[in-house]
Amino acid sequence: MNPFASQVSLNMQGQHDTVDTHKYSVILPTYNERKNLPIIVWLLAKVFTEHDLAWEVVVVDDASPDGTQEVAKELANVYGEDKIVLKPRAGKLGLGTAYVHGLNFCTGDFVIIMDADFSHHPKFIPQFIKLQKAYNLDIVTGTRYRSTATPALSDAQPGGVHGWDLKRKLVSRGANFLAATVLSPGVSDLTGSFRLYRLHVLRHIISLTVSRGYVFQMEMMVRARALGYTVGEVPITFVDRIFGESKLGADEVVGYAKGVWSLFTTV
Repeated sequence: MNPFASQVSLNMQGQHDTVDTHKYSVILPTYNERKNLPIIVWLLAKVFTEHDLAWEVVVVDDASPDGTQEVAKELANVYGEDKIVLKPRAGKLGLGTAYVHGLNFCTGDFVIIMDADFSHHPKFIPQFIKLQKAYNLDIVTGTRYRSTATPALSDAQPGGVHGWDLKRKLVSRGANFLAATVLSPGVSDLTGSFRLYRLHVLRHIISLTVSRGYVFQMEMMVRARALGYTVGEVPITFVDRIFGESKLGADEVVGYAKGVWSLFTTV
């Protein structure tokens, strides 16, 4: 029996709080997120402040034509330039390279990656941190497809998806089933992009990752397991974007299938 999963251990989690001396850097890749950015930043600031955590948000904008960068600058005036760090790029250069770019400006020792479209609610971040501390994990990833955290966490609620039609749900489930069958990564939600990393771990994994687009998240988890890093999962509820359109298309689906095969033959 896992001693950490006992009721005594679960009851003790979080009862002997100490001051968190870590700093958490959030990397937010953006493209046309003018309407969503103020909401997600307000929620992030609220969560970090309520839990007395040091934080910053690094906004990596790919030359959005809708004024996203102007909004980010206004947010920096409100929250402080030490809290909201805008690091734009010349154009749409891909999700993976956005994280690489953002990492150059992170000053925290933990990094959170998430979407800026409100699909990932910051309210789950304290659970990520709690699980990481309880088991000294290298990575904590959000999962839409588990009802409990792994390793065990006392206050985790079942994950799920809201706002998707049946087709989108089948595509996501199918993508994860394909990867799980072929790669056996030990992670239930390979296509998710809401995660907490130790800074040096993310730098190591990302330096080895070659995929681009939506395959990028899957390769990160597969390589993490292959490198022996410890990974935990926290159930999250994923809500489809409030404003704007999804950037997932047929090309990404085909690219994902090719990515699974590439990882199977190389990792």
